[in-house]
Amino acid sequence: MTLNQFVSYLDAILEPQNFESDISLNGLQVQNSDKDAPIKKIAFAVDACYKTASRAIEEGADVLVVHHGLFWGKPLALNGPHYDLIKLMMENNLALYACHIPLDANKEVGNNYGLARKIGLTEDSLEDFGKWRGMTLGVKGSFENALTIDEIEKRLFGPNEKPLSVLPFGKNLIKTVGIISGGAWEELDYAIEDNLDLYITGEVSHQVYHQCLENKINFIAGGHYQTETMGVSLLKNLVEEETSLETVFIDVPTGL
Repeated sequence: MTLNQFVSYLDAILEPQNFESDISLNGLQVQNSDKDAPIKKIAFAVDACYKTASRAIEEGADVLVVHHGLFWGKPLALNGPHYDLIKLMMENNLALYACHIPLDANKEVGNNYGLARKIGLTEDSLEDFGKWRGMTLGVKGSFENALTIDEIEKRLFGPNEKPLSVLPFGKNLIKTVGIISGGAWEELDYAIEDNLDLYITGEVSHQVYHQCLENKINFIAGGHYQTETMGVSLLKNLVEEETSLETVFIDVPTGL
């Protein structure tokens, strides 16, 4: 498979053309020296950063696929750390493909539907939930049997990870959940409007405390990074299943 073919393959899965309000320049952000030459190994990570690119190069990857790319709605001068990162990738022939909101929203390999399945929301209850800049990106659903917030936290993170913050201000037994990964604390309003028992996102803000307390809703801020390893991991698994390409996940946690 060539880089051009791989980009077309990812575009067909993630459909970035359907998310025109996303300012993240989704798709191929840095090409390699020959887009028609065969590629063999793909690295997957959350963030495009010097550490991630360096480790992808050490792993012998031809392409780095990330959730958070290099561009966020404005041009960046090629100087300082930005220059160093681009120079590193170009000198080592490492291509970069980034996919932001399309990877949050994807029903097969997306962050939010992936988290919903991880905690055990029933498949037939899952439906789109919440908007950001006019784009639907989250999911809501229900458990077959209600769970406590501690039980949900264990399903979400396992024994070795902890959320940034938990606000247990709602029902003791939780049946309905809304999920938007990353920095979506402002979208809590959607969960309140839908009378959900729990809202899960990545980040938290001071004002969320009283908003949750007064509306009697539970809130889990799982960490921006921790809630967004799901999509790139699921995409990695799909590439392994459907292609002959070798893959590797580059884990560079931020603790945030």
